[in-house]
Amino acid sequence: MKPITCTRRLEFDSAHRVMGHEGKCKNLHGHRYVVEATFAAKSLDTLGRVVDFGVIKDVLGGWLDSNWDHTTILFDQDKPLGKSIADHTGQTIFYLPTNPTAENMAEYLMHTVCAELFAGQPIECVRIRLNETPNCYAEVEI
Repeated sequence: MKPITCTRRLEFDSAHRVMGHEGKCKNLHGHRYVVEATFAAKSLDTLGRVVDFGVIKDVLGGWLDSNWDHTTILFDQDKPLGKSIADHTGQTIFYLPTNPTAENMAEYLMHTVCAELFAGQPIECVRIRLNETPNCYAEVEI
C-alpha cells in the first residue's frame, strides 16, 4: 500500500543565471518560482494528518523566505558576479554547490534543505516539484 502524502505549495521570487548556458539563461534574470513539497509519514497523527500544512509553510516556507525569496541564486563558482551584485546593491546572494537550474534547485531542496529541516520528525519529504515558469518544472522523488 502506498503511503498517504500531503503537498504544500509555496512561492518565491528570485534571480539566477546558469553559467555556461547556450542561450538567454546565461544572463542574469528572474522567475516566480513555485515549489510543491510532498511529505509522507508511516502513520497519520492523532487528528488524521501526515502533518499540518502550516508546519510545512512555517518550516520550509520560512527557509525559502530567508534564503531564496528576493535574492540572487548563483553557482558557487560564480562568486565574482555575486560579489559585484552584493557590493552594488546590498542584495543577498545564495550560492549553490551546482548551477542553479530548476533540476539542481529541486534536488537541493529535497536532499539538503528538507533533509536538514525535518530531520528527526515523523515525516519525510518524498517529492519536490519546482516550477521555474508556468510551463516548465523539475521534479525530484524518493
